[in-house]
Amino acid sequence: MTPQPWIFLLVLAGLVAFGIWAWLQDQKRQEAIRAWAFARGWRVWPGGEGGPLHEHPALALLQRGHSRRCGCLVRGELDGQPLALFDYRYVTGQGKNRTTHRYGVAVLDLPFPVRPLRIRPEHAFDKVGEFLGHDDIDFESAEFSARFHVSADDRKWAYDVIDTRMMAFLLEAPASMALEMGSHEIAVFRRGYAGVPHYEQAVRLLQGVREHIPAFVVRQQKGEST
Repeated sequence: MTPQPWIFLLVLAGLVAFGIWAWLQDQKRQEAIRAWAFARGWRVWPGGEGGPLHEHPALALLQRGHSRRCGCLVRGELDGQPLALFDYRYVTGQGKNRTTHRYGVAVLDLPFPVRPLRIRPEHAFDKVGEFLGHDDIDFESAEFSARFHVSADDRKWAYDVIDTRMMAFLLEAPASMALEMGSHEIAVFRRGYAGVPHYEQAVRLLQGVREHIPAFVVRQQKGEST
């Protein structure tokens, strides 16, 4: 039986209506972020291809794929250090295999250098990765090791930064958040564009991680920067 033309029109109308609804919802999200940022004395820009994507080359997240862009860029300070919050989009593949990835990202600059470190929620495929030789650094806390996948170029750096206090703090963090250290910054991110509640969580997480970096690590890194 040949499908009736009205069926295609109905489906098309539904797709258009959904697209308009999604656009309106995103406009509301961005307006809420702008109001939230302005109330804190922070600035907001539309974003684009540069900005934080060029300022943080050591963050692996911001080097993925191609056609990278940031949007709804908020800039401010957190306890005197530069802070950036933004929508991040990049693309992998081409043609029919093209996939667009979206994240909400918060990046806090630090007054001392750090080294690459990545902490994200553990997922089922990580067990396959371990079997294939992809390293996941384990810690003395079985609960922490079961919940998080940790990787670093320097394993000693990971063990120095993630001490007992840091593990206890991260175990209380939102389950959807991942964390990365680059060369002079900490980034917190989640899949999907972020709203005000997500950014509030991200800012608290950034503050907490910075405050829980062991004092001897901070002294050591400040010494390296002089």
